[in-house]
Amino acid sequence: MMLGTTILEERESKYNGHIRVLRTWGMGTYIQSDGLTQSGGIVESIWRQTLENINFKKLNAKSILILGLGGGTVAKLLRKKYPKANIIGVEIDPIMIELGRKYLDLDKYDLDIKICDAVKFLKNNRKKYDLLIVDTYLGDKFVEITGLHPVIAEITVFNRLYFKNKKQEAIDFGKKLETMYRNVTWFYPTTNLMFICES
Repeated sequence: MMLGTTILEERESKYNGHIRVLRTWGMGTYIQSDGLTQSGGIVESIWRQTLENINFKKLNAKSILILGLGGGTVAKLLRKKYPKANIIGVEIDPIMIELGRKYLDLDKYDLDIKICDAVKFLKNNRKKYDLLIVDTYLGDKFVEITGLHPVIAEITVFNRLYFKNKKQEAIDFGKKLETMYRNVTWFYPTTNLMFICES
């Protein structure tokens, strides 16, 4: 535990295991699942770096879909970047939504929140989006979304962990994406690997 860390709340989730909300000097308030930060803290820094990447410079996103909303960190950054966009956030874990609302101001970002499985959502929503964020983690396990086609969005960003045994998994995933998308940029912020895919 980092010096100056306060545990604000602890919960058990059938999806994300042991969840803690922490406040740390320098990192602010963030949500961890089984010891891995899911929303707030370092995750905000990772997404900020990614969204500043050159691929987004010309994108005027009017419709955005987030698969794996968590506590809403990427939604916060996207709302600031695209104030008029219609943003839908899909999250399977209602506890994450509840904690995001309570501690990370999730309700301030004017989202259409769907508490459901991402695969089921995609089956029932055959829409096209300007930007798709795929951040489907339960704890440290990436949940690959079946039925996800490149035509669903102009730009799709996949977040993968990139440390220890997660490195090879991420590399293999990136090679697979390169067979599906017209252009894939590999971007390395901190302990993650982001794939910015253009259809």
